[in-house]
Amino acid sequence: MLFNDLGLMTELCQAVSEQGYTQPTPIQAKAIPVVLQGGDILAGAQTGTGKTAGFTLPLLQRLSATKAAGKKRVVRALVITPTRELAAQVAESIELYGKHLPLRSTVIFGGVNIKPQIQALRQGVDILVATPGRLLDHVSQRTLDLSKVEILVLDEADRMLDMGFLPDIRKILALLPKQRQSLLFSATFSNEIKQLADKLLNKPVLIEVARRNTAAESVKQVVHHVDKKRKRELLSFLIGSRNWQQVLVFTRTKHGANRLSQQLERDGIRSTAIHGNKSQAARTKALADFKRGAVRVLVATDIAARGLDIDQLPHVVNFELPNIAEDYIHRIGRTGRAGNDGAAVSLVCIDEKKLLRDIERLLNRRISVETVTGYEPNPAITAEPIKNGRGQRSFSKPRNNRNGGNRNGGQGSNHSAQTKNSQRRRVNSRTDS
Repeated sequence: MLFNDLGLMTELCQAVSEQGYTQPTPIQAKAIPVVLQGGDILAGAQTGTGKTAGFTLPLLQRLSATKAAGKKRVVRALVITPTRELAAQVAESIELYGKHLPLRSTVIFGGVNIKPQIQALRQGVDILVATPGRLLDHVSQRTLDLSKVEILVLDEADRMLDMGFLPDIRKILALLPKQRQSLLFSATFSNEIKQLADKLLNKPVLIEVARRNTAAESVKQVVHHVDKKRKRELLSFLIGSRNWQQVLVFTRTKHGANRLSQQLERDGIRSTAIHGNKSQAARTKALADFKRGAVRVLVATDIAARGLDIDQLPHVVNFELPNIAEDYIHRIGRTGRAGNDGAAVSLVCIDEKKLLRDIERLLNRRISVETVTGYEPNPAITAEPIKNGRGQRSFSKPRNNRNGGNRNGGQGSNHSAQTKNSQRRRVNSRTDS
């Protein structure tokens, strides 16, 4: 099947061709016709499957087919994402695929000056990409009107719920017209996601292109057991001896990301860190340097790396395993994207044995173990509790979300949870951004 077979207009097919694509991915082949017909969808797809184009292309076509009432441009399509990076990348896709169409789009998220965003909104846009916190900030300042929205997209809805954005999502939904087309994309289908879908979607078409909670088949996964104090040494050895030129490395904490990046620099490996304490300008520069090869290693926390779209990224390394097993799937989904091969390497110390078992239970299979000669773990070392500061904040004193950075994308808000498990996930995400 070719893109031309999906019923897309000439201008969109031309834009797709200019990006070097001819055949749609499975999620695109299934989602595009449904969206073009105006139906709601609940789509489960692993990251890297091409889901962004799966909603961007038909969204552009549907808006092009009709004109907004009145002379002024109004927001007719709203795409909500959990993080700044993902919002920026979705906006870029809309620009690329809509380059031959007379539609105008913009992106709004926190961590940057709000005034240019206000100016862009005043000039009028057809498509708005936003993170929940900054979106509500604009609504409160009356710089944004959502009463004419025809199409709503919730991208990576599972991550939005994990980050505590459900109350914000409910506020946003209350501002939208009842009659609209709604598209919900999620890598995993938790009970919370199903409850949200029941309230949000109208007779949706269920689209799944990967088994629930599975990692991309194109990613080769391997575990190297190693003592905690020798992880950095082993990582440097792997990067150097195997000539890895582009490596995304995950740590649990912001402090750990900074420390590891500095240690790798001392080892002669160009690296930089990206996390929630970095300014948006610093995060954008770090990602740009990594993409163009000026930096060999990008050390990231889970929230900062969520939604990163790096073409043909060959290696992902779990320097520390995540506390939440589902985050492992999101992490390794950074590689093996759009049919490319990738490798996910996990450096596992004795303290993380339980975390590894949780991940394997989620995957429903064992991850292959390879021993690196000279780095065999010392059997005399016993396991210790993982002390990383996550999940230890009190629930009784929520932070002021309106004034904090956590409302503006990239960090979750501190609303009360529906369950203890979801509380734990939100605190974990928030403290490790």
